[in-house]
Amino acid sequence: MSLSRRDFVNRSTLVGAGVLIAGSAEALASAPGAIAAPVGGEVAAAATADAERAAVGYGPLVKDPENLLSLPKGFKYTVVNRAGVTKLRTGEFTPSNHDGTSAFEDEHGGNLLVTNHELRGPRANWPNPVPLTEGHVYDPGAAGGCTIVHVKRDGKVEQWVGIAGTSTNCAGGVSPWGTWLSGEETEDKAGANGMTKDHGYIFEVDPFDDEYNQNPQPVKAFGRYAHEAVVVDKKRGQVYLTEDAANPNGLLYRWTPPAGFKHGRYQLRGLAADAGVLEAFKVFDAQGKFVDDLSRATKVGTTYGVDWVKVQDRDARTVSVRKQFKDGEVTRARKLEGMWWGDGGFYFVSSFARSESPLQHDGQVWFYNPVRRTITLKVLLGVNTDVLGDHDNYDGPDNITVSPYGGVVIAEDGEGVQHLFGATEDGLTYPIARNELNIGSAEKPEFSEFTGVTFSDDGKTLFANIQEPGIQLAITGPWHRLNEHKRGQGYGE
Repeated sequence: MSLSRRDFVNRSTLVGAGVLIAGSAEALASAPGAIAAPVGGEVAAAATADAERAAVGYGPLVKDPENLLSLPKGFKYTVVNRAGVTKLRTGEFTPSNHDGTSAFEDEHGGNLLVTNHELRGPRANWPNPVPLTEGHVYDPGAAGGCTIVHVKRDGKVEQWVGIAGTSTNCAGGVSPWGTWLSGEETEDKAGANGMTKDHGYIFEVDPFDDEYNQNPQPVKAFGRYAHEAVVVDKKRGQVYLTEDAANPNGLLYRWTPPAGFKHGRYQLRGLAADAGVLEAFKVFDAQGKFVDDLSRATKVGTTYGVDWVKVQDRDARTVSVRKQFKDGEVTRARKLEGMWWGDGGFYFVSSFARSESPLQHDGQVWFYNPVRRTITLKVLLGVNTDVLGDHDNYDGPDNITVSPYGGVVIAEDGEGVQHLFGATEDGLTYPIARNELNIGSAEKPEFSEFTGVTFSDDGKTLFANIQEPGIQLAITGPWHRLNEHKRGQGYGE
């Protein structure tokens, strides 16, 4: 049952001052594009916020003498694999452009990492595409896919292909039954960019059962569009998916399974292409007014009610899914990116907003509550005007994971300096790592984005990737000592 505007208005009235509701779309439309610096009486509040920000996290980052990854004192990293250097068990080099990743614990305490490789277009365009391992290929013309990396308890590493012949495999997501859902961030059809089959689908990869990964089949019921991330509501069976697209901006989708369907291993392949119902979301404020774009929200704590609108042609045979809706029918957002289930709902990211959006920002993190059917703005990043400065004004959040120590950890895909950073439940941010690998020049430095941020099941290791040139990292340290640097606690003792 969908939540009506009247239901949300009434509920917001009951909640009162405990929930910060954004103003109407008309009022917000007159707000400045950038999030302005505090003035007047807000200066004291800003100083307090700065002090609170300094009190969270693991302390300042220590410059890495190897010029790869700077971390807080007491933390260390290990390179798990490197594109074009390390090799798969079949002899080919590790593919490049690592993206979304999840860790699955093996029976001996090691980790199986399923990693997307965001490679688009013909295979000839890439020096290290995902190898076309026999029996694991969807489209021999496509360069992307997933690898499975077994990091054993003794530190030894073995790698192999999960699926190949897919395109632009981006954030993805983990299923409650222990598989990986890999999405293609493309709408290329057969005949475009060297493709021999249609693309823009979700594929399921099993880290434990290689036989299941043979003869890969798209889950067409989830729709064909520029997939970014996916989460599954285990209790209700619904699947949520983000779309990273522009002109017009992308959408957040929900797939509801058909009556009688039960999720589990090997079940998605049996779904018909038109199984269940695919819908796009539509949000409205406390006054019941439609919100056309998530960039309208300019305050942490803003809460919107959510409704859902059915997608008519989920396979986008003639018109892209997001273009099937007229203005006023659905809510859009620029660069909808990572998602992760936790805290009874899921977090999702809007990476930035510029000219394609009503208002500007450099990143939002939202939380969807499936019981209340609301979204709440948890993190808001103002426009970063000093992208090469090393400060806490992060920009371009992308992949995200829920931290077992509270809050979330986010991979930065912005301009200039790139970080892994954390965010508290109150929206305060703190640094975890900084990419020191300059792939540009001394005159024009360039630092690749972070991707694939995910914790091991035991919470001891944070895995992450530097997308270019393609490096997978394992970060360990005193994760449990979050905030203790302000209480005089030492590290690495």
